[in-house]
Amino acid sequence: MPAVLDQTCTALARVSGCDLRVPLVQGGTRTYANFDYAASAPALAQVTDRVTELLPLYASVHRGAGYASRVSTECYEAARGSVTRLLNAADDQVVVFTRNTTDSLNLLAGCVPGDTVVLDIEHHANLLPWTRHGRRVVPAADTVEETIRRLVAELCAKPAALLAITGASNVTGEVLPLQRLAAVAHQCGARILVDAAQLAPHRRIDLQATGIDYLAFSGHKLYAPFGAGVLVGRRDWLDAAAPYLAGGGAVTEVTTTGAQWAPAPQRHEAGSPNVLGVAALAAACDTLAALDPQAVADHERTLADRLRSGLKTVAGVRFLQIWPDSPDSVGIVAFTVDGFEPGRVAAYLSAEHAIGVRDGRFCAHPLLAKLGIPAALRASIGLGTTPTDIDRLIAALTTLTTQGPTWNYTTTNGQWNPTPETRPGLTTTPTPGAAPCTF
Repeated sequence: MPAVLDQTCTALARVSGCDLRVPLVQGGTRTYANFDYAASAPALAQVTDRVTELLPLYASVHRGAGYASRVSTECYEAARGSVTRLLNAADDQVVVFTRNTTDSLNLLAGCVPGDTVVLDIEHHANLLPWTRHGRRVVPAADTVEETIRRLVAELCAKPAALLAITGASNVTGEVLPLQRLAAVAHQCGARILVDAAQLAPHRRIDLQATGIDYLAFSGHKLYAPFGAGVLVGRRDWLDAAAPYLAGGGAVTEVTTTGAQWAPAPQRHEAGSPNVLGVAALAAACDTLAALDPQAVADHERTLADRLRSGLKTVAGVRFLQIWPDSPDSVGIVAFTVDGFEPGRVAAYLSAEHAIGVRDGRFCAHPLLAKLGIPAALRASIGLGTTPTDIDRLIAALTTLTTQGPTWNYTTTNGQWNPTPETRPGLTTTPTPGAAPCTF
């Protein structure tokens, strides 16, 4: 069965860069093993095909009578249907295109008519926007059950307009019971927003079945890295709020003394939109909607189990976990290696083994502080990950802990680098804007 699932996920969801070869610091090249999907996923082949097809026809939308403009407009507006179908959005939920999840959450923060309740485990994108709009932070407990009880107590003790919650932790991959949380929020008179930046690429989300009122995600995490994001949600708050940006496209009439603002989604999409980014996002949604969600989830669990099992065999590896009773977890594994700083491990994996992982605090500083970890490593998997990639990572970490690195590593401005750096296009003292990128 796993072999069939591997074939399904790679054949139906091919990703760009799967054959990319990168230089090694000791010389030679090797196929790149990407374990940083949680930060930015590679583009699906269908996404790059859609962009390539549309690029010659790219033109302004909503404002031109020319053929290219009409095609671009139809592609842009049709993309709302692609998002709606993937998420099974309700009739009163509108699709607003943004730059990314952070942009979506900041947009919604200006529309909420009251306090917002959040957990202290959130990504900064779902923590900082609410600060200026009545944010109430609930400390996560040691279990999911106790955490939900704390949320119920907070929501019932004082009225709140919104519960803003992560769909899956960007640090540990742990998933919360969203349908249950939606029911809790509604019973307490609040609505629910889900930050689905990490959940949407891994699990099929049904807005109507779960009762989710608002949902945000980024194209660059959903295999469409062309600078577009989405906010999907109930129309009334979006129609009543001031426009996110004041400008052309968000109005129906303008005078020197005022303006009549269009309803959502146009109300919050002023200016020339990212047509190609939205088309890319639509292609990703269409491709994922055509995949069997259970097969994709099973494929990911098989690889994630292989990764966790392999890491357990590496001396000194310790996993990060928020709750022991999480109902599910997506393909994100955070860990530390005793005796090695995370940044040094990440530099070693990249320089000597052509393996890309993430290190640091993952834009979740309160969560890392809660776990008592100054920094960690994160290996995240996706549709392009293979069992061979998993085995390479385990083998490289085993070599590190048993034999040590073969190269020297030093820090510059807090970043670990191989010394000397021999790979073309890279330096040990990178200075933004100092020289053109060459590789």
